[in-house]
Amino acid sequence: MKFEYLKTRSEGGIVGITLNLPPLNVLTISMMEEMITALKWAKEEPGALVVIDAEGKAFSAGVDVADHTPDKVGQMIDVFDRLFLAMSEIPKPLVAVVNGAALGGGYEIVLACDIVVASEKAKLGQPEINVGVFPPVACYLLPNLLSWPRALELLLSGEVINATRAEQMGLVNKVIPAADDFAQGVSDFLKKFLVQSPVVLALTKKAALAGLRKNLVDGLKDIDEIYLKELMPTNDAVEGLQAFMEKRRPVWQGK
Repeated sequence: MKFEYLKTRSEGGIVGITLNLPPLNVLTISMMEEMITALKWAKEEPGALVVIDAEGKAFSAGVDVADHTPDKVGQMIDVFDRLFLAMSEIPKPLVAVVNGAALGGGYEIVLACDIVVASEKAKLGQPEINVGVFPPVACYLLPNLLSWPRALELLLSGEVINATRAEQMGLVNKVIPAADDFAQGVSDFLKKFLVQSPVVLALTKKAALAGLRKNLVDGLKDIDEIYLKELMPTNDAVEGLQAFMEKRRPVWQGK
């Protein structure tokens, strides 16, 4: 697809969306509208993972401060909310690849992904409190990802943390050392997901979400229904079990 502020690709099991407004990839209303369109495309595009990365020296410095003014803030919040709803509707695992700063709304995009890969030089945080506002999406996500004290520390202080500390807190899956080839490091990390069945990856994510924040009885009921009615009728579930019994590698069909 052709965009003014984004690049897209679909190859090797990866459906990619690249923020392309360097150097800082400041999120304007127009850029976020494009992201919503790109996410709708990514939802339907064949592939195992949706990867969101960026050109320039920052992943994203956040939403344009000019769009926070009283005459634009209503429109900005509307498109911002629709962006994250579009992310939540992606059945494939969402991967954020962060090589630089991800701040404010830019970091909220990272928080809304399922898996996060970051370079050692990445800086992550929600500094909104320093300019007298708060980050709406992070106010929802951080208390669900961290302990209450940790979440409130980040939200109320506006502290920007490095990738290593974020990994220690469970907010980053993999930190790639600055001395390493970042692109190769990302590729190596993603291999363990790309060898799996795309349809089973999506259904596993769906099952994990189905049980999230529910009691055991209700959560297992919903997960079992996905297992029996959606997973087991797939060709890949049958192939995976058969391949195991026949002591061979499975050949995934993606359906």
